[in-house]
Amino acid sequence: MSTQTGPELDTPSRGHALVAGPRGLPLLGNLPQFGKNPLAFFELLRGHGDMVRWRFGRNRCVFISDPECIGELLTETERTFDQPRLGVAFRAVMGNGIIVARGRDWRRKRSLVQPSVRPKQVKSYAATMASSAVELADTWSDGERVDVKKEMAALTQKIAVRTIFGVDTPADSEAMGRAMDVAQLEIGKEFAGIGALLPDWVPTPGRARIRKAAAVIDSEVGRVVARHRDGETERPDLLSRLLTAVDESGERLSDEEIRDETVTLYIGGHETTSSTLVWAWYLLARNPGVRAALAEELDRVLGDREPGFEDYTELTYTQAVVKETLRLYPTIWLITGVAKEGARLGGLPIPEGTRVWSSQWSTHRDARWFPEPEEFRPERWDATNGDEIAEYAWFPFGGGPRVCLGTRFAMVESVLILAVLARRFELDVEPGVVEPVPSLTLQPDRDVLATVRAR
Repeated sequence: MSTQTGPELDTPSRGHALVAGPRGLPLLGNLPQFGKNPLAFFELLRGHGDMVRWRFGRNRCVFISDPECIGELLTETERTFDQPRLGVAFRAVMGNGIIVARGRDWRRKRSLVQPSVRPKQVKSYAATMASSAVELADTWSDGERVDVKKEMAALTQKIAVRTIFGVDTPADSEAMGRAMDVAQLEIGKEFAGIGALLPDWVPTPGRARIRKAAAVIDSEVGRVVARHRDGETERPDLLSRLLTAVDESGERLSDEEIRDETVTLYIGGHETTSSTLVWAWYLLARNPGVRAALAEELDRVLGDREPGFEDYTELTYTQAVVKETLRLYPTIWLITGVAKEGARLGGLPIPEGTRVWSSQWSTHRDARWFPEPEEFRPERWDATNGDEIAEYAWFPFGGGPRVCLGTRFAMVESVLILAVLARRFELDVEPGVVEPVPSLTLQPDRDVLATVRAR
Protein backbone atom coordinates (compact mmCIF):
# COMPACT_ATOMS: atom_id res chain seq x y z
CA MET A 1 0.00 0.00 0.00
CA SER A 2 1.26 3.45 -0.90
CA THR A 3 1.33 5.84 2.07
CA GLN A 4 3.44 8.61 0.58
CA THR A 5 2.60 11.99 2.10
CA GLY A 6 4.29 15.27 2.86
CA PRO A 7 6.48 17.56 0.74
CA GLU A 8 7.19 14.90 -1.89
CA LEU A 9 3.60 15.25 -3.12
CA ASP A 10 4.05 18.97 -3.74
CA THR A 11 7.02 18.55 -6.08
CA PRO A 12 6.08 20.06 -9.45
CA SER A 13 6.07 17.65 -12.39
CA ARG A 14 5.14 18.61 -15.93
CA GLY A 15 4.12 21.97 -14.48
CA HIS A 16 1.74 20.50 -11.89
CA ALA A 17 1.87 20.89 -8.12
CA LEU A 18 -0.44 19.58 -5.41
CA VAL A 19 -1.44 22.54 -3.23
CA ALA A 20 -3.45 22.99 -0.06
CA GLY A 21 -7.09 24.07 -0.37
CA PRO A 22 -9.25 26.02 2.07
CA ARG A 23 -8.94 25.09 5.74
CA GLY A 24 -11.71 22.81 6.94
CA LEU A 25 -13.30 21.95 10.28
CA PRO A 26 -12.39 19.07 12.59
CA LEU A 27 -14.21 15.87 11.60
CA LEU A 28 -16.29 17.63 8.92
CA GLY A 29 -13.42 18.95 6.81
CA ASN A 30 -14.75 21.13 3.97
CA LEU A 31 -18.18 19.47 3.93
CA PRO A 32 -20.07 22.58 5.18
CA GLN A 33 -18.61 24.72 2.37
CA PHE A 34 -19.25 22.00 -0.19
CA GLY A 35 -22.79 21.35 1.03
CA LYS A 36 -23.80 25.02 0.98
CA ASN A 37 -23.03 25.40 -2.73
CA PRO A 38 -21.06 22.60 -4.45
CA LEU A 39 -20.68 24.50 -7.73
CA ALA A 40 -19.28 27.61 -6.07
CA PHE A 41 -17.02 25.47 -3.91
CA PHE A 42 -15.54 23.76 -6.95
CA GLU A 43 -14.82 27.14 -8.51
CA LEU A 44 -13.18 28.19 -5.23
CA LEU A 45 -10.95 25.11 -5.35
CA ARG A 46 -10.04 25.85 -8.97
CA GLY A 47 -8.82 29.26 -7.83
CA HIS A 48 -6.28 27.58 -5.56
CA GLY A 49 -4.67 25.60 -8.38
CA ASP A 50 -5.08 22.71 -10.81
CA MET A 51 -4.51 20.03 -8.13
CA VAL A 52 -5.89 20.94 -4.71
CA ARG A 53 -6.08 18.99 -1.45
CA TRP A 54 -9.29 19.16 0.59
CA ARG A 55 -11.32 16.95 2.93
CA PHE A 56 -14.81 15.52 2.60
CA GLY A 57 -15.40 14.73 6.26
CA ARG A 58 -12.37 12.64 7.17
CA ASN A 59 -11.88 11.49 3.59
CA ARG A 60 -8.70 12.70 1.92
CA CYS A 61 -9.54 14.33 -1.43
CA VAL A 62 -7.85 15.98 -4.41
CA PHE A 63 -9.69 18.28 -6.81
CA ILE A 64 -8.29 18.54 -10.35
CA SER A 65 -9.03 21.23 -12.94
CA ASP A 66 -6.44 20.74 -15.68
CA PRO A 67 -7.75 18.85 -18.76
CA GLU A 68 -4.56 16.79 -18.93
CA CYS A 69 -5.14 15.47 -15.41
CA ILE A 70 -8.87 15.01 -16.05
CA GLY A 71 -8.00 12.92 -19.09
CA GLU A 72 -5.68 10.80 -17.00
CA LEU A 73 -8.38 10.22 -14.39
CA LEU A 74 -10.94 9.25 -17.02
CA THR A 75 -8.68 7.02 -19.08
CA GLU A 76 -7.07 5.35 -16.06
CA THR A 77 -10.37 4.39 -14.44
CA GLU A 78 -10.42 0.61 -13.97
CA ARG A 79 -6.61 0.44 -13.97
CA THR A 80 -5.36 2.82 -11.28
CA PHE A 81 -8.65 4.42 -10.15
CA ASP A 82 -11.82 2.77 -8.84
CA GLN A 83 -15.41 3.91 -8.87
CA PRO A 84 -16.25 5.30 -5.39
CA ARG A 85 -18.92 3.80 -3.17
CA LEU A 86 -21.81 6.24 -3.48
CA GLY A 87 -24.53 7.08 -0.97
CA VAL A 88 -27.62 5.15 0.12
CA ALA A 89 -29.94 7.28 -2.02
CA PHE A 90 -27.90 6.82 -5.19
CA ARG A 91 -27.52 3.07 -4.69
CA ALA A 92 -31.22 2.64 -3.90
CA VAL A 93 -32.13 4.09 -7.29
CA MET A 94 -29.23 3.00 -9.51
CA GLY A 95 -28.52 -0.38 -7.91
CA ASN A 96 -25.33 -1.94 -9.22
CA GLY A 97 -25.74 -0.84 -12.81
CA ILE A 98 -23.03 -0.08 -15.30
CA ILE A 99 -22.41 3.38 -13.81
CA VAL A 100 -21.23 1.99 -10.46
CA ALA A 101 -20.08 -1.55 -11.31
CA ARG A 102 -16.36 -2.30 -11.16
CA GLY A 103 -13.81 -4.59 -12.77
CA ARG A 104 -15.00 -7.78 -14.41
CA ASP A 105 -18.63 -7.09 -13.49
CA TRP A 106 -18.46 -3.70 -15.25
CA ARG A 107 -16.80 -5.16 -18.34
CA ARG A 108 -19.47 -7.89 -18.61
CA LYS A 109 -22.33 -5.41 -18.25
CA ARG A 110 -20.81 -2.99 -20.72
CA SER A 111 -20.50 -5.75 -23.32
CA LEU A 112 -24.19 -6.59 -22.86
CA VAL A 113 -25.56 -3.03 -22.79
CA GLN A 114 -23.40 -1.37 -25.46
CA PRO A 115 -25.00 -3.09 -28.49
CA SER A 116 -28.36 -1.54 -27.53
CA VAL A 117 -27.09 2.01 -28.01
CA ARG A 118 -24.77 1.66 -31.00
CA PRO A 119 -25.25 4.14 -33.90
CA LYS A 120 -27.38 1.66 -35.85
CA GLN A 121 -29.79 1.32 -32.93
CA VAL A 122 -29.84 5.07 -32.23
CA LYS A 123 -30.78 5.61 -35.88
CA SER A 124 -33.77 3.32 -35.41
CA TYR A 125 -34.93 5.36 -32.39
CA ALA A 126 -34.58 8.73 -34.17
CA ALA A 127 -38.01 8.51 -35.83
CA THR A 128 -39.63 8.08 -32.40
CA MET A 129 -37.71 11.07 -31.05
CA ALA A 130 -38.80 13.32 -33.92
CA SER A 131 -42.42 12.13 -34.08
CA SER A 132 -42.84 12.59 -30.32
CA ALA A 133 -41.56 16.16 -30.63
CA VAL A 134 -43.97 16.78 -33.54
CA GLU A 135 -46.85 15.59 -31.33
CA LEU A 136 -45.87 18.19 -28.73
CA ALA A 137 -45.44 20.93 -31.34
CA ASP A 138 -48.96 20.22 -32.63
CA THR A 139 -50.38 21.05 -29.19
CA TRP A 140 -48.64 24.45 -28.89
CA SER A 141 -50.27 27.65 -30.14
CA ASP A 142 -49.08 31.20 -30.61
CA GLY A 143 -49.28 33.25 -27.39
CA GLU A 144 -49.71 30.22 -25.13
CA ARG A 145 -47.83 30.21 -21.80
CA VAL A 146 -46.03 26.97 -20.99
CA ASP A 147 -43.96 25.55 -18.18
CA VAL A 148 -40.80 24.60 -20.08
CA LYS A 149 -39.59 22.16 -17.41
CA LYS A 150 -42.87 20.26 -17.44
CA GLU A 151 -43.15 20.28 -21.23
CA MET A 152 -39.62 18.98 -21.79
CA ALA A 153 -39.92 16.42 -18.99
CA ALA A 154 -43.18 15.07 -20.40
CA LEU A 155 -41.69 14.88 -23.90
CA THR A 156 -38.47 13.09 -22.94
CA GLN A 157 -40.43 10.76 -20.64
CA LYS A 158 -42.61 9.81 -23.59
CA ILE A 159 -39.56 9.16 -25.75
CA ALA A 160 -37.86 7.14 -23.01
CA VAL A 161 -40.95 5.03 -22.39
CA ARG A 162 -41.39 4.39 -26.12
CA THR A 163 -37.75 3.63 -26.96
CA ILE A 164 -36.75 1.80 -23.77
CA PHE A 165 -39.95 0.01 -22.77
CA GLY A 166 -41.79 -0.11 -26.07
CA VAL A 167 -45.03 1.00 -24.40
CA ASP A 168 -47.05 4.19 -24.54
CA THR A 169 -49.35 4.25 -21.52
CA PRO A 170 -49.40 7.33 -19.27
CA ALA A 171 -49.35 5.25 -16.07
CA ASP A 172 -45.88 3.94 -16.82
CA SER A 173 -44.30 7.32 -17.48
CA GLU A 174 -46.18 9.21 -14.78
CA ALA A 175 -45.39 6.78 -11.96
CA MET A 176 -41.73 6.58 -12.98
CA GLY A 177 -41.56 10.34 -13.41
CA ARG A 178 -42.89 11.09 -9.93
CA ALA A 179 -40.52 8.58 -8.36
CA MET A 180 -37.55 9.98 -10.27
CA ASP A 181 -38.39 13.52 -9.14
CA VAL A 182 -38.16 12.33 -5.53
CA ALA A 183 -34.93 10.48 -6.30
CA GLN A 184 -33.33 13.57 -7.87
CA LEU A 185 -34.12 15.65 -4.81
CA GLU A 186 -33.02 13.12 -2.20
CA ILE A 187 -29.78 12.16 -3.96
CA GLY A 188 -28.83 15.84 -4.10
CA LYS A 189 -29.69 16.39 -0.44
CA GLU A 190 -27.77 13.34 0.75
CA PHE A 191 -24.74 14.01 -1.40
CA ALA A 192 -24.24 17.61 -0.25
CA GLY A 193 -25.30 17.17 3.37
CA ILE A 194 -24.36 15.36 6.54
CA GLY A 195 -26.14 12.27 5.20
CA ALA A 196 -23.08 11.64 3.04
CA LEU A 197 -21.11 10.79 6.22
CA LEU A 198 -23.78 8.73 8.01
CA PRO A 199 -23.50 4.92 8.08
CA ASP A 200 -25.97 3.07 5.88
CA TRP A 201 -27.94 1.74 8.87
CA VAL A 202 -28.83 5.20 10.24
CA PRO A 203 -32.52 5.91 9.44
CA THR A 204 -33.46 9.38 8.18
CA PRO A 205 -36.66 10.79 6.64
CA GLY A 206 -34.80 11.28 3.36
CA ARG A 207 -33.72 7.64 3.24
CA ALA A 208 -37.31 6.57 3.89
CA ARG A 209 -38.49 8.71 0.98
CA ILE A 210 -35.83 7.38 -1.38
CA ARG A 211 -36.62 3.76 -0.52
CA LYS A 212 -40.30 4.41 -1.21
CA ALA A 213 -39.44 5.99 -4.57
CA ALA A 214 -37.10 3.11 -5.41
CA ALA A 215 -39.91 0.65 -4.66
CA VAL A 216 -42.13 2.42 -7.19
CA ILE A 217 -39.35 2.28 -9.79
CA ASP A 218 -38.78 -1.42 -9.07
CA SER A 219 -42.50 -2.14 -9.42
CA GLU A 220 -42.90 -0.26 -12.70
CA VAL A 221 -39.80 -1.76 -14.30
CA GLY A 222 -40.70 -5.24 -13.04
CA ARG A 223 -44.19 -4.96 -14.51
CA VAL A 224 -42.90 -3.94 -17.93
CA VAL A 225 -40.16 -6.61 -17.89
CA ALA A 226 -42.77 -9.27 -17.12
CA ARG A 227 -44.93 -8.00 -19.98
CA HIS A 228 -41.97 -8.28 -22.34
CA ARG A 229 -41.10 -11.80 -21.25
CA ASP A 230 -44.67 -12.94 -21.86
CA GLY A 231 -45.07 -11.08 -25.15
CA GLU A 232 -43.51 -11.04 -28.58
CA THR A 233 -40.03 -12.42 -29.11
CA GLU A 234 -38.94 -9.71 -31.53
CA ARG A 235 -39.38 -6.09 -30.44
CA PRO A 236 -37.30 -3.05 -31.40
CA ASP A 237 -37.10 -1.39 -27.96
CA LEU A 238 -34.03 -1.19 -25.71
CA LEU A 239 -35.48 -3.43 -23.00
CA SER A 240 -36.08 -6.25 -25.48
CA ARG A 241 -32.47 -6.01 -26.62
CA LEU A 242 -31.29 -6.25 -23.01
CA LEU A 243 -33.51 -9.26 -22.34
CA THR A 244 -32.04 -11.19 -25.28
CA ALA A 245 -28.39 -10.12 -24.86
CA VAL A 246 -25.94 -12.86 -23.85
CA ASP A 247 -22.37 -12.58 -22.56
CA GLU A 248 -19.35 -14.56 -23.75
CA SER A 249 -20.31 -17.50 -21.52
CA GLY A 250 -23.84 -17.56 -22.93
CA GLU A 251 -25.49 -16.07 -19.83
CA ARG A 252 -28.10 -13.34 -19.85
CA LEU A 253 -28.64 -10.44 -17.45
CA SER A 254 -30.55 -11.39 -14.30
CA ASP A 255 -33.85 -9.71 -13.42
CA GLU A 256 -32.02 -7.47 -10.93
CA GLU A 257 -29.42 -6.53 -13.53
CA ILE A 258 -32.16 -5.81 -16.08
CA ARG A 259 -33.79 -3.49 -13.57
CA ASP A 260 -30.53 -1.63 -12.85
CA GLU A 261 -29.57 -1.16 -16.50
CA THR A 262 -33.10 -0.14 -17.49
CA VAL A 263 -33.15 2.58 -14.83
CA THR A 264 -29.71 3.75 -15.97
CA LEU A 265 -30.89 4.02 -19.57
CA TYR A 266 -34.11 5.73 -18.49
CA ILE A 267 -32.21 8.42 -16.59
CA GLY A 268 -29.79 8.89 -19.48
CA GLY A 269 -32.59 9.11 -22.03
CA HIS A 270 -34.97 11.24 -20.01
CA GLU A 271 -33.52 13.18 -17.07
CA THR A 272 -30.35 14.42 -18.75
CA THR A 273 -31.96 15.36 -22.08
CA SER A 274 -34.89 17.09 -20.41
CA SER A 275 -32.54 19.25 -18.34
CA THR A 276 -30.35 20.06 -21.36
CA LEU A 277 -33.36 21.24 -23.38
CA VAL A 278 -34.66 23.46 -20.57
CA TRP A 279 -31.28 25.18 -20.30
CA ALA A 280 -31.11 25.50 -24.11
CA TRP A 281 -34.46 27.32 -24.26
CA TYR A 282 -33.38 29.54 -21.36
CA LEU A 283 -30.14 30.49 -23.13
CA LEU A 284 -31.77 30.99 -26.54
CA ALA A 285 -34.31 33.38 -25.04
CA ARG A 286 -31.48 35.51 -23.66
CA ASN A 287 -29.42 35.49 -26.84
CA PRO A 288 -31.53 36.65 -29.82
CA GLY A 289 -28.56 36.52 -32.20
CA VAL A 290 -28.06 32.83 -31.47
CA ARG A 291 -31.77 32.19 -31.82
CA ALA A 292 -31.76 33.87 -35.24
CA ALA A 293 -28.73 31.84 -36.40
CA LEU A 294 -30.44 28.64 -35.27
CA ALA A 295 -33.62 29.55 -37.16
CA GLU A 296 -31.59 30.31 -40.30
CA GLU A 297 -30.01 26.86 -40.26
CA LEU A 298 -33.30 25.08 -39.63
CA ASP A 299 -34.97 26.96 -42.51
CA ARG A 300 -32.03 26.28 -44.83
CA VAL A 301 -31.60 22.58 -44.04
CA LEU A 302 -35.19 21.53 -43.37
CA GLY A 303 -37.43 24.02 -45.15
CA ASP A 304 -41.02 22.95 -44.44
CA ARG A 305 -40.32 19.36 -43.46
CA GLU A 306 -39.64 17.69 -40.14
CA PRO A 307 -36.09 16.48 -39.36
CA GLY A 308 -34.95 12.88 -39.51
CA PHE A 309 -31.81 11.04 -38.51
CA GLU A 310 -30.22 11.79 -41.88
CA ASP A 311 -30.38 15.53 -41.06
CA TYR A 312 -28.37 15.22 -37.84
CA THR A 313 -24.95 15.65 -39.46
CA GLU A 314 -26.18 18.66 -41.48
CA LEU A 315 -27.55 20.48 -38.44
CA THR A 316 -24.11 21.61 -37.31
CA TYR A 317 -25.21 24.86 -35.66
CA THR A 318 -28.02 23.06 -33.82
CA GLN A 319 -25.41 20.59 -32.56
CA ALA A 320 -23.26 23.55 -31.49
CA VAL A 321 -26.17 25.04 -29.54
CA VAL A 322 -26.53 21.75 -27.66
CA LYS A 323 -22.78 21.48 -27.03
CA GLU A 324 -22.58 25.05 -25.78
CA THR A 325 -25.59 24.44 -23.53
CA LEU A 326 -23.84 21.40 -22.10
CA ARG A 327 -20.73 23.49 -21.55
CA LEU A 328 -22.53 26.13 -19.50
CA TYR A 329 -25.04 23.82 -17.81
CA PRO A 330 -23.62 20.27 -17.89
CA THR A 331 -26.29 17.87 -16.65
CA ILE A 332 -23.60 15.64 -15.13
CA TRP A 333 -21.62 18.13 -13.08
CA LEU A 334 -18.91 16.08 -11.39
CA ILE A 335 -16.85 12.92 -11.68
CA THR A 336 -14.97 11.09 -8.95
CA GLY A 337 -12.56 8.21 -8.61
CA VAL A 338 -10.66 6.52 -5.79
CA ALA A 339 -6.91 6.06 -6.22
CA LYS A 340 -5.52 2.53 -6.22
CA GLU A 341 -1.95 1.69 -5.34
CA GLY A 342 0.43 3.29 -7.84
CA ALA A 343 -2.01 5.98 -9.04
CA ARG A 344 -0.51 9.15 -10.50
CA LEU A 345 -1.91 12.41 -11.89
CA GLY A 346 0.11 15.09 -13.63
CA GLY A 347 3.23 13.07 -12.90
CA LEU A 348 2.57 13.14 -9.16
CA PRO A 349 1.84 10.08 -6.98
CA ILE A 350 -1.63 10.02 -5.46
CA PRO A 351 -1.87 8.04 -2.19
CA GLU A 352 -4.04 4.93 -2.31
CA GLY A 353 -7.55 5.63 -1.04
CA THR A 354 -7.52 9.31 -2.02
CA ARG A 355 -10.78 10.37 -3.62
CA VAL A 356 -10.14 12.44 -6.74
CA TRP A 357 -12.81 14.89 -7.87
CA SER A 358 -13.31 16.98 -10.98
CA SER A 359 -16.25 19.12 -12.07
CA GLN A 360 -17.56 19.75 -15.55
CA TRP A 361 -19.18 22.93 -14.20
CA SER A 362 -15.86 24.34 -13.04
CA THR A 363 -13.66 23.28 -15.95
CA HIS A 364 -16.21 24.27 -18.61
CA ARG A 365 -16.21 27.81 -17.17
CA ASP A 366 -12.43 28.20 -17.01
CA ALA A 367 -11.28 31.12 -19.19
CA ARG A 368 -8.02 29.32 -19.98
CA TRP A 369 -9.91 26.77 -22.05
CA PHE A 370 -12.96 28.82 -23.09
CA PRO A 371 -12.47 32.55 -23.78
CA GLU A 372 -15.36 34.62 -22.40
CA PRO A 373 -16.52 31.54 -20.48
CA GLU A 374 -19.80 33.04 -19.25
CA GLU A 375 -20.92 33.92 -22.81
CA PHE A 376 -23.24 31.64 -24.76
CA ARG A 377 -21.33 31.33 -28.05
CA PRO A 378 -22.16 28.24 -30.13
CA GLU A 379 -19.74 29.61 -32.76
CA ARG A 380 -16.86 28.42 -30.60
CA TRP A 381 -17.74 24.88 -31.80
CA ASP A 382 -17.44 25.70 -35.51
CA ALA A 383 -15.15 23.11 -37.09
CA THR A 384 -13.40 25.71 -39.28
CA ASN A 385 -13.44 29.03 -37.41
CA GLY A 386 -14.17 27.97 -33.85
CA ASP A 387 -11.94 27.92 -30.78
CA GLU A 388 -9.21 25.38 -30.21
CA ILE A 389 -10.66 23.33 -27.38
CA ALA A 390 -8.27 21.15 -25.42
CA GLU A 391 -9.14 17.48 -25.09
CA TYR A 392 -11.05 16.88 -21.82
CA ALA A 393 -11.69 20.60 -21.32
CA TRP A 394 -15.27 19.65 -22.31
CA PHE A 395 -16.48 16.35 -20.91
CA PRO A 396 -20.25 16.44 -20.24
CA PHE A 397 -20.48 12.69 -20.87
CA GLY A 398 -17.29 11.73 -19.07
CA GLY A 399 -14.63 10.02 -21.15
CA GLY A 400 -12.23 7.13 -21.39
CA PRO A 401 -13.41 3.52 -21.07
CA ARG A 402 -16.36 4.55 -18.87
CA VAL A 403 -17.69 7.27 -21.17
CA CYS A 404 -21.48 7.41 -21.07
CA LEU A 405 -22.85 4.77 -23.44
CA GLY A 406 -25.85 6.97 -24.16
CA THR A 407 -23.80 9.90 -25.49
CA ARG A 408 -24.96 9.58 -29.11
CA PHE A 409 -28.53 8.83 -28.06
CA ALA A 410 -28.60 12.02 -25.94
CA MET A 411 -27.03 14.21 -28.63
CA VAL A 412 -29.29 12.97 -31.43
CA GLU A 413 -32.37 13.27 -29.20
CA SER A 414 -31.51 16.82 -28.10
CA VAL A 415 -30.74 18.01 -31.64
CA LEU A 416 -33.85 16.48 -33.23
CA ILE A 417 -36.20 17.78 -30.52
CA LEU A 418 -34.71 21.26 -30.73
CA ALA A 419 -34.93 21.18 -34.53
CA VAL A 420 -38.61 20.16 -34.52
CA LEU A 421 -39.70 22.74 -31.97
CA ALA A 422 -37.43 25.68 -32.89
CA ARG A 423 -38.35 25.35 -36.58
CA ARG A 424 -41.94 26.25 -35.65
CA PHE A 425 -41.66 28.30 -32.45
CA GLU A 426 -39.62 30.61 -30.28
CA LEU A 427 -39.98 30.49 -26.50
CA ASP A 428 -39.85 33.85 -24.72
CA VAL A 429 -38.75 32.77 -21.26
CA GLU A 430 -39.92 35.10 -18.51
CA PRO A 431 -37.28 37.51 -17.17
CA GLY A 432 -35.23 36.57 -14.14
CA VAL A 433 -32.17 34.49 -13.45
CA VAL A 434 -32.60 30.73 -13.15
CA GLU A 435 -29.99 29.17 -10.89
CA PRO A 436 -28.70 25.62 -11.27
CA VAL A 437 -29.31 23.12 -8.47
CA PRO A 438 -26.88 20.17 -8.35
CA SER A 439 -28.72 16.92 -7.65
CA LEU A 440 -28.44 13.70 -9.65
CA THR A 441 -28.33 16.06 -12.64
CA LEU A 442 -28.07 19.86 -12.86
CA GLN A 443 -31.63 21.13 -12.53
CA PRO A 444 -33.19 24.65 -12.68
CA ASP A 445 -34.08 26.01 -9.24
CA ARG A 446 -37.60 27.04 -10.23
CA ASP A 447 -40.26 26.67 -12.88
CA VAL A 448 -39.16 28.04 -16.26
CA LEU A 449 -42.22 29.76 -17.70
CA ALA A 450 -42.35 30.98 -21.28
CA THR A 451 -44.68 32.39 -23.93
CA VAL A 452 -44.85 30.44 -27.18
CA ARG A 453 -44.29 32.57 -30.31
CA ALA A 454 -45.04 31.04 -33.71
CA ARG A 455 -42.33 31.74 -36.28
